[in-house]
Amino acid sequence: MRRASTCLAVAAMALLALSGVASAVPTVTFKAKAVPIPGFPHTGNILGAGAAVEAEFNISGTEYEGSPPPIVGVNFYFPKGVKLHPSGFPTCSNTVLEQIGPSGCPKGSAAGPIGKVVGFVSFGGERVIENAELSSFYSPGGGIAFFTAGHTPVSLEILSAGKYSQLSGAGGFGPKLTAKVPLVPSVPGAPFASVKSIKVKGGSAIKKGGKTIYYGRVPTKCPKGGFPIKAEVMFAENGDESKPITVPVSYKAPCPRH
Repeated sequence: MRRASTCLAVAAMALLALSGVASAVPTVTFKAKAVPIPGFPHTGNILGAGAAVEAEFNISGTEYEGSPPPIVGVNFYFPKGVKLHPSGFPTCSNTVLEQIGPSGCPKGSAAGPIGKVVGFVSFGGERVIENAELSSFYSPGGGIAFFTAGHTPVSLEILSAGKYSQLSGAGGFGPKLTAKVPLVPSVPGAPFASVKSIKVKGGSAIKKGGKTIYYGRVPTKCPKGGFPIKAEVMFAENGDESKPITVPVSYKAPCPRH
Protein backbone atom coordinates (compact mmCIF):
# COMPACT_ATOMS: atom_id res chain seq x y z
CA MET A 1 0.00 0.00 0.00
CA ARG A 2 2.82 2.37 0.83
CA ARG A 3 4.47 1.66 -2.51
CA ALA A 4 1.17 2.24 -4.31
CA SER A 5 0.72 5.57 -2.52
CA THR A 6 4.21 6.61 -3.51
CA CYS A 7 3.53 5.72 -7.14
CA LEU A 8 0.28 7.68 -7.07
CA ALA A 9 2.07 10.70 -5.63
CA VAL A 10 4.75 10.54 -8.31
CA ALA A 11 2.07 10.23 -11.02
CA ALA A 12 0.21 13.22 -9.64
CA MET A 13 3.39 15.29 -9.63
CA ALA A 14 4.08 14.27 -13.22
CA LEU A 15 0.59 15.33 -14.27
CA LEU A 16 1.03 18.67 -12.55
CA ALA A 17 4.34 19.15 -14.31
CA LEU A 18 2.75 18.35 -17.67
CA SER A 19 -0.10 20.76 -16.93
CA GLY A 20 2.44 23.48 -16.17
CA VAL A 21 4.19 22.88 -19.49
CA ALA A 22 0.91 22.95 -21.39
CA SER A 23 -0.09 26.25 -19.81
CA ALA A 24 3.24 27.92 -20.55
CA VAL A 25 2.02 30.48 -23.04
CA PRO A 26 2.89 34.15 -23.43
CA THR A 27 0.73 36.77 -21.72
CA VAL A 28 -0.89 39.36 -23.98
CA THR A 29 -2.64 42.58 -22.97
CA PHE A 30 -4.44 44.68 -25.54
CA LYS A 31 -6.39 47.90 -25.95
CA ALA A 32 -7.78 49.90 -28.85
CA LYS A 33 -9.75 53.07 -29.37
CA ALA A 34 -11.13 55.38 -32.06
CA VAL A 35 -9.03 58.52 -32.53
CA PRO A 36 -9.29 61.64 -34.74
CA ILE A 37 -7.89 61.74 -38.27
CA PRO A 38 -5.38 64.64 -38.48
CA GLY A 39 -6.63 67.44 -40.71
CA PHE A 40 -10.24 66.28 -40.68
CA PRO A 41 -12.50 67.92 -38.07
CA HIS A 42 -15.35 66.10 -36.35
CA THR A 43 -13.57 62.75 -36.52
CA GLY A 44 -12.57 60.37 -33.75
CA ASN A 45 -14.61 58.71 -31.04
CA ILE A 46 -17.92 60.20 -32.22
CA LEU A 47 -20.93 58.05 -33.09
CA GLY A 48 -21.15 57.57 -36.86
CA ALA A 49 -18.08 59.73 -37.55
CA GLY A 50 -14.97 58.93 -39.53
CA ALA A 51 -12.08 57.79 -37.35
CA ALA A 52 -8.73 56.06 -37.17
CA VAL A 53 -8.08 53.23 -34.74
CA GLU A 54 -5.14 53.15 -32.35
CA ALA A 55 -4.19 49.72 -31.03
CA GLU A 56 -1.55 48.65 -28.54
CA PHE A 57 -0.34 45.14 -27.66
CA ASN A 58 2.00 44.22 -24.82
CA ILE A 59 3.47 40.73 -24.66
CA SER A 60 5.45 39.01 -21.92
CA GLY A 61 6.93 35.53 -21.70
CA THR A 62 10.15 33.55 -21.58
CA GLU A 63 9.15 30.50 -23.64
CA TYR A 64 11.56 31.18 -26.52
CA GLU A 65 15.21 31.98 -25.81
CA GLY A 66 14.11 33.87 -22.69
CA SER A 67 11.58 35.95 -24.64
CA PRO A 68 8.06 35.40 -26.01
CA PRO A 69 7.77 33.09 -29.04
CA PRO A 70 7.78 34.75 -32.49
CA ILE A 71 4.45 36.13 -33.70
CA VAL A 72 3.13 34.48 -36.89
CA GLY A 73 -0.27 36.16 -37.11
CA VAL A 74 -2.78 38.56 -35.61
CA ASN A 75 -6.57 38.63 -36.00
CA PHE A 76 -8.30 41.90 -35.10
CA TYR A 77 -12.09 42.05 -34.72
CA PHE A 78 -13.56 45.56 -34.96
CA PRO A 79 -16.63 46.49 -32.91
CA LYS A 80 -20.02 45.55 -34.30
CA GLY A 81 -21.34 48.37 -36.49
CA VAL A 82 -17.97 49.61 -37.78
CA LYS A 83 -18.18 50.52 -41.48
CA LEU A 84 -15.12 50.25 -43.74
CA HIS A 85 -14.73 51.94 -47.13
CA PRO A 86 -11.41 50.62 -48.50
CA SER A 87 -12.00 51.57 -52.15
CA GLY A 88 -10.85 54.86 -53.66
CA PHE A 89 -7.65 55.23 -51.63
CA PRO A 90 -4.18 55.19 -53.26
CA THR A 91 -2.40 51.87 -52.72
CA CYS A 92 1.14 50.54 -52.47
CA SER A 93 2.00 47.08 -53.80
CA ASN A 94 4.01 44.47 -51.91
CA THR A 95 6.49 44.50 -54.82
CA VAL A 96 7.27 48.18 -54.22
CA LEU A 97 7.62 47.63 -50.48
CA GLU A 98 9.93 44.64 -50.99
CA GLN A 99 12.14 46.25 -53.64
CA ILE A 100 12.15 49.93 -52.64
CA GLY A 101 10.52 50.23 -49.24
CA PRO A 102 8.05 52.80 -47.89
CA SER A 103 9.80 55.65 -49.75
CA GLY A 104 8.54 54.19 -53.03
CA CYS A 105 4.86 54.22 -52.07
CA PRO A 106 2.49 56.76 -53.69
CA LYS A 107 1.33 59.79 -51.74
CA GLY A 108 -1.79 59.09 -49.74
CA SER A 109 -1.28 55.32 -49.66
CA ALA A 110 -0.13 55.31 -46.01
CA ALA A 111 -2.83 53.89 -43.78
CA GLY A 112 -1.63 55.94 -40.83
CA PRO A 113 1.39 57.48 -39.11
CA ILE A 114 4.49 55.44 -38.33
CA GLY A 115 3.98 53.18 -35.32
CA LYS A 116 6.43 51.42 -33.05
CA VAL A 117 7.47 47.83 -32.39
CA VAL A 118 9.73 46.81 -29.51
CA GLY A 119 11.14 43.35 -29.99
CA PHE A 120 13.84 40.86 -29.10
CA VAL A 121 16.68 39.74 -31.37
CA SER A 122 19.68 37.49 -30.85
CA PHE A 123 22.95 39.39 -31.18
CA GLY A 124 26.38 38.36 -29.98
CA GLY A 125 24.94 35.23 -28.38
CA GLU A 126 22.48 37.23 -26.25
CA ARG A 127 18.79 38.13 -26.50
CA VAL A 128 18.58 41.94 -26.69
CA ILE A 129 15.99 44.66 -27.34
CA GLU A 130 15.40 46.00 -30.86
CA ASN A 131 13.31 49.14 -31.52
CA ALA A 132 11.64 49.22 -34.93
CA GLU A 133 9.32 51.43 -36.96
CA LEU A 134 5.97 50.08 -38.15
CA SER A 135 4.50 51.57 -41.34
CA SER A 136 1.15 50.59 -42.84
CA PHE A 137 -0.12 50.99 -46.41
CA TYR A 138 -3.33 50.28 -48.27
CA SER A 139 -2.95 47.29 -50.58
CA PRO A 140 -4.35 46.84 -54.10
CA GLY A 141 -7.65 44.96 -53.93
CA GLY A 142 -8.24 45.93 -50.31
CA GLY A 143 -6.39 45.07 -47.13
CA ILE A 144 -3.34 46.57 -45.48
CA ALA A 145 0.38 45.84 -45.71
CA PHE A 146 2.53 46.32 -42.60
CA PHE A 147 6.23 47.08 -43.05
CA THR A 148 8.46 46.75 -39.97
CA ALA A 149 11.98 48.17 -40.17
CA GLY A 150 14.62 47.78 -37.46
CA HIS A 151 18.17 49.10 -37.64
CA THR A 152 19.91 48.56 -34.28
CA PRO A 153 21.49 46.26 -33.20
CA VAL A 154 20.51 44.26 -36.31
CA SER A 155 18.91 45.27 -39.61
CA LEU A 156 15.40 43.85 -40.04
CA GLU A 157 12.72 44.33 -42.70
CA ILE A 158 9.46 42.43 -42.23
CA LEU A 159 6.50 42.66 -44.62
CA SER A 160 3.16 41.39 -43.29
CA ALA A 161 -0.02 41.14 -45.36
CA GLY A 162 -3.40 41.98 -43.82
CA LYS A 163 -6.78 41.09 -45.35
CA TYR A 164 -10.34 41.94 -44.36
CA SER A 165 -13.24 39.53 -44.06
CA GLN A 166 -16.71 39.52 -42.49
CA LEU A 167 -17.21 43.13 -43.61
CA SER A 168 -20.83 43.00 -42.43
CA GLY A 169 -19.78 41.55 -39.09
CA ALA A 170 -20.20 38.16 -37.43
CA GLY A 171 -20.18 36.58 -33.98
CA GLY A 172 -21.04 39.83 -32.22
CA PHE A 173 -18.19 41.78 -33.82
CA GLY A 174 -17.63 43.88 -36.94
CA PRO A 175 -15.11 43.40 -39.77
CA LYS A 176 -12.15 41.12 -39.19
CA LEU A 177 -8.56 41.96 -40.14
CA THR A 178 -6.23 38.96 -40.51
CA ALA A 179 -2.49 39.65 -40.68
CA LYS A 180 0.14 36.99 -41.37
CA VAL A 181 3.66 37.60 -40.05
CA PRO A 182 6.69 35.73 -41.45
CA LEU A 183 9.42 34.28 -39.26
CA VAL A 184 12.59 36.37 -39.49
CA PRO A 185 15.99 35.29 -38.11
CA SER A 186 17.87 38.02 -36.18
CA VAL A 187 20.94 37.14 -38.25
CA PRO A 188 21.48 34.08 -40.51
CA GLY A 189 21.28 30.91 -38.42
CA ALA A 190 20.20 32.72 -35.25
CA PRO A 191 16.87 32.37 -33.40
CA PHE A 192 13.90 34.27 -34.82
CA ALA A 193 13.00 37.79 -33.75
CA SER A 194 10.06 38.12 -31.37
CA VAL A 195 7.90 40.97 -30.10
CA LYS A 196 7.51 42.72 -26.76
CA SER A 197 5.07 45.47 -27.74
CA ILE A 198 3.26 46.94 -30.75
CA LYS A 199 1.68 50.36 -31.09
CA VAL A 200 -0.01 51.20 -34.38
CA LYS A 201 -2.60 53.65 -35.68
CA GLY A 202 -4.54 53.03 -38.89
CA GLY A 203 -7.24 54.83 -40.83
CA SER A 204 -7.36 58.00 -42.92
CA ALA A 205 -9.60 60.12 -45.13
CA ILE A 206 -9.39 61.67 -48.59
CA LYS A 207 -11.33 64.35 -50.44
CA LYS A 208 -12.58 63.20 -53.81
CA GLY A 209 -15.17 64.75 -56.12
CA GLY A 210 -16.08 67.33 -53.52
CA LYS A 211 -16.76 64.67 -50.92
CA THR A 212 -14.78 63.34 -47.96
CA ILE A 213 -14.25 59.58 -47.91
CA TYR A 214 -13.42 58.03 -44.56
CA TYR A 215 -11.70 54.65 -44.54
CA GLY A 216 -13.57 53.70 -41.39
CA ARG A 217 -16.52 54.98 -39.39
CA VAL A 218 -17.45 54.55 -35.73
CA PRO A 219 -20.72 52.62 -35.10
CA THR A 220 -23.85 54.72 -34.71
CA LYS A 221 -24.64 53.06 -31.37
CA CYS A 222 -22.48 52.12 -28.39
CA PRO A 223 -23.55 49.31 -26.04
CA LYS A 224 -23.45 49.90 -22.31
CA GLY A 225 -19.92 49.44 -21.03
CA GLY A 226 -18.19 50.27 -24.31
CA PHE A 227 -17.44 48.81 -27.75
CA PRO A 228 -16.40 45.12 -27.49
CA ILE A 229 -13.17 44.46 -29.44
CA LYS A 230 -11.30 41.19 -29.76
CA ALA A 231 -7.88 40.12 -30.97
CA GLU A 232 -6.10 36.80 -31.40
CA VAL A 233 -2.31 36.68 -31.42
CA MET A 234 -0.70 33.58 -32.91
CA PHE A 235 2.78 32.51 -31.81
CA ALA A 236 5.14 29.88 -33.25
CA GLU A 237 5.77 27.37 -30.47
CA ASN A 238 9.55 26.89 -30.14
CA GLY A 239 9.91 28.87 -33.38
CA ASP A 240 7.92 26.29 -35.35
CA GLU A 241 5.10 27.98 -37.29
CA SER A 242 3.47 24.58 -37.91
CA LYS A 243 2.67 24.57 -34.18
CA PRO A 244 0.84 27.85 -33.58
CA ILE A 245 -0.26 28.96 -30.13
CA THR A 246 -3.31 31.24 -30.20
CA VAL A 247 -3.79 33.72 -27.35
CA PRO A 248 -7.18 35.51 -27.42
CA VAL A 249 -7.59 38.90 -25.76
CA SER A 250 -10.55 41.25 -25.48
CA TYR A 251 -11.15 44.88 -24.59
CA LYS A 252 -14.02 47.34 -24.34
CA ALA A 253 -13.26 50.69 -25.93
CA PRO A 254 -14.96 53.66 -24.23
CA CYS A 255 -18.22 54.97 -25.65
CA PRO A 256 -18.21 58.54 -26.99
CA ARG A 257 -19.10 61.27 -24.55
CA HIS A 258 -22.55 62.76 -25.02
